[in-house]
Amino acid sequence: MTESYDYIVIGAGSAGCVLANRLSADPKNRVLLLEAGGKDWYPWIHIPVGYFKTMHNPLTDWRYKTEPDPGLGGRALDWPRGKTLGGSSAINGLLYVRGQPQDFDGWRQMGNVGWGWDDVLPLFKRAEDQERGPDEMHGTGGPLAVSDMRIRREICDRFIDAAVELGYPARDDFNGEEQEGAGYFQLTARNGLRCSTAVGYLRPAKGRENLTVETHAHTHRILIENNRAVGVRYDVKGKLREARARGEVVLSAGAIGSPQILTLSGIGPGSKLQELGITPVAESRDVGSNLQDHLQVRMVFKTKQPITLNDQVNNPVKKAMMGLEFLLHRRGPLTMGASQVCAFVKSRPEVATPNIQFHVQPLSADKPGEGLHKFSAFTSSTCQLRPESRGHLDVTSPDAHDYPKIHPNYLATHTDQQAAVDGMKLSRKFAATKALSEAISEEWLPGPDVQTDEQYLAAARRIAQTIYHPVGTCRMGTDDHAVVDPRLRVRGIDGLRVADASIMPTITSGNTNAPAIMIGEKAAEMILGDAKR
Repeated sequence: MTESYDYIVIGAGSAGCVLANRLSADPKNRVLLLEAGGKDWYPWIHIPVGYFKTMHNPLTDWRYKTEPDPGLGGRALDWPRGKTLGGSSAINGLLYVRGQPQDFDGWRQMGNVGWGWDDVLPLFKRAEDQERGPDEMHGTGGPLAVSDMRIRREICDRFIDAAVELGYPARDDFNGEEQEGAGYFQLTARNGLRCSTAVGYLRPAKGRENLTVETHAHTHRILIENNRAVGVRYDVKGKLREARARGEVVLSAGAIGSPQILTLSGIGPGSKLQELGITPVAESRDVGSNLQDHLQVRMVFKTKQPITLNDQVNNPVKKAMMGLEFLLHRRGPLTMGASQVCAFVKSRPEVATPNIQFHVQPLSADKPGEGLHKFSAFTSSTCQLRPESRGHLDVTSPDAHDYPKIHPNYLATHTDQQAAVDGMKLSRKFAATKALSEAISEEWLPGPDVQTDEQYLAAARRIAQTIYHPVGTCRMGTDDHAVVDPRLRVRGIDGLRVADASIMPTITSGNTNAPAIMIGEKAAEMILGDAKR
């Protein structure tokens, strides 16, 4: 027997859990939430530093991998994406950054009415339960806990001092009207534990009789009849099922999953659909295009004294004490986010707003998520906040279980290349300050031999890694090639919306989880508003 619902949400990630909560708040709405991964029972999900255990883990991670990228000298990168209740909010680095007001005003200037900073700020505030209390920029009482770091490190304090030495302001809030400056991140955490959207939004709603959550539910395609989305075909551990939607289907499968599902449903470039043997339903040539990501260039500096996390992790006694401190007090290194300190800076005087973000970690490794070095060192990573380069996804099979090919197209423009070079130079400028140089013994990565712009760029191509911020592949806009309109409705199809980071026309200036959650809030508001008309 095929079940019917008012709303079907595909993907229980950063936006999907928000939608499930908000749409089911009215007991008259019957809601189905489909998640390809399992329940969020894995203990490391809830320990902030557990991303070391959840990334690259088939229990929690899709484990995508890019195609060899020309901009990185032919290297392929791991692209972790959350595959569990909470999605990527369950495996990310917990860093809470909204972006610059100018990001959202830029969306509005593109014709996306209702997406300016003044429009989205109330949604950020509505979502937030700010540990510091409410003010003009922050809210309390929302589902998403936002808290201060519960641990600080000497080397991180030194980095902030270095920023001040260079003329940048010390800043304790990157989510206000001004972003420029250096300080500690806030985290999506409560009492030392991760607050994913599964914890914040879904857990309080799971007892509602009108909300059904299906895990291990892998979506095959959206069912479309007479140009209207009427349901979803999916399998649960290989058993094929269908569900019908009386109201709307909302696709929240992320920047990789959402364009793939649209394509498999007959919505995409006609030539691609023909190649795959999929019956076209709606021509949408930009499905899977406009892919953007933040690329980080990691520089590692050895320290003169054992003052980094490397020293604790590599000492069995100190490592045990870290675990005990967390168990007893919910404090210590296990409460850390992926980075501790952030700096937003301008690489050149002519840049209007910060275009470079530093992620500073009191640790070092060959790759993110790998074992720490045996020596004492910290990592200073830089990324260009608004890259010009655009990549794409290539769906190569009509089988929903086959992964698409990911082509990021990193460092494809001169501006992006120059920003990578400028970021590395800035890292060295910070390292040369009195505050930091007193603690540094040598530059480990990329090493002092890198001196010319050509050498800097070559090093960036050799060592750069993703920060796991893919967006843009179901672009929102008012032009004929946009995948969704400003109300997130898929062009050419009634009763179908996309609500996740894939709808971003341009990437936000910072970590992308908070904006993805805001998009879920915005989508729910629009869906419920349209239903009342």
